[in-house]
Amino acid sequence: MINNEEREETIDLAKLAGVVKRHKKPVAGIIIGCTVIAIVISLLLPKQWESTTLVQTRSADFSSGMAAAAAAMGFNTGGSSSPSTDSYIELMKSRTVLNPIIDSMEWEDEKKKPDAEAFAKKYLKIENTKKTNLITVKATGKSPEEAQMISQAVVDNFLAMETDMNKETQSMLLKFLDERLVTAKQESDEAAQKLADFSKDRKVYSPSDQAKLALEQLSAYDKAITDMEVRQKSAQAQYDAATSKLGEQKAGAKAYNINDNSTVQSIRSQIVTKEVELVGLEQRYTDNHPSVITAREQLEELQSALANEVNSAVDSNAASLNPAQAELLKTQALAQAEASAASASESALREKRDAKETAMGDFPDDVMTYMQLKRDSEIKDAVYQNLVKESEKDKIQEAMESMDIQIIDPANLPREDRPSWPKKKIIAAVGFMIGCLGAFGYSLVKYKKEEA
Repeated sequence: MINNEEREETIDLAKLAGVVKRHKKPVAGIIIGCTVIAIVISLLLPKQWESTTLVQTRSADFSSGMAAAAAAMGFNTGGSSSPSTDSYIELMKSRTVLNPIIDSMEWEDEKKKPDAEAFAKKYLKIENTKKTNLITVKATGKSPEEAQMISQAVVDNFLAMETDMNKETQSMLLKFLDERLVTAKQESDEAAQKLADFSKDRKVYSPSDQAKLALEQLSAYDKAITDMEVRQKSAQAQYDAATSKLGEQKAGAKAYNINDNSTVQSIRSQIVTKEVELVGLEQRYTDNHPSVITAREQLEELQSALANEVNSAVDSNAASLNPAQAELLKTQALAQAEASAASASESALREKRDAKETAMGDFPDDVMTYMQLKRDSEIKDAVYQNLVKESEKDKIQEAMESMDIQIIDPANLPREDRPSWPKKKIIAAVGFMIGCLGAFGYSLVKYKKEEA
């Protein structure tokens, strides 16, 4: 059986419908009144217009700032060298991008002029489109022209900022590379002079056929050692450029001693072993031999793993930094790890080469000295030539003034008769729903009175 409390809480829908019919004028009045009020409010609210710019982040061979420099130096960054789309979005909300826009706008009260963070929240909606490399920059304004100006200015200011960063970073990198070029040139000239002096004094101008064969056997080690020296010098230039840039930005973070990381040490040891193994294979087989191809692929995987580990280590400790500083820190740490791996590989390769030289003890002393001087001269000259190539590559990169994003659709000029806010139909619908709820409440009160 239903107790008294349950009877009291039960509503007879038929009786309630009768109440609504008997009081249909006030019920209809409530609904119509709320709807009319909502429409009036929508007409009185200040109008806003929305303009959209569509941009695409560059996923080609050229990317920004330190990441571009790392790519130019031949570093493997473990995937795309471009910063993430989220980094671009945050940079577009930075003071460097937004303050010029805020200063160019008219404000009724200068004291109430918003800062970059408040401005971004009120006037901007920047988002990644469906997890692609597309970014939409939506801006609202008090007029169609203002909305278009804000949307376009955000992208233009961001591009200007990135261009300045690219040019400054590339110029800094070239400065450090030029310093190493001077040293490499001097060492190359000195080695060539020593060979010439020895040939003149001892009358040794060309080794025997047997010595030539020995030189050919050592050439693989010499080439690998040359590559390691170039990689070290390039990495050091990259490290110095990143460190200097971080100092300018006052990042407030210590340089990472990434080589103390146990995982990095393990990967580095594997890289050294694989480098030595690859040189041994290149002495016996051609470049197209399956063993050589497999070894090279494994070496690339190890280098990628090293880059990923370095990036993960930096990400886990750089949460307080802005995206630009985090990218610089990654480049700095990666350059340090690359230089260390190249140095260790060079030492291991020199040991193997020296052991092979010792096995050639039957050659006359003059021939052995000539071979050593000749190879030393060739190595230092190759280091210098390769550094020149790296420097030229970066000069081309600087001249191109590569952009990180491309404008797909420029900011549109909204139609005067189509403001984005207020949305009259939605506001009227909300007013209608509120009216219905009010009418239901009114009917329920009348129903309770009649039941009492």
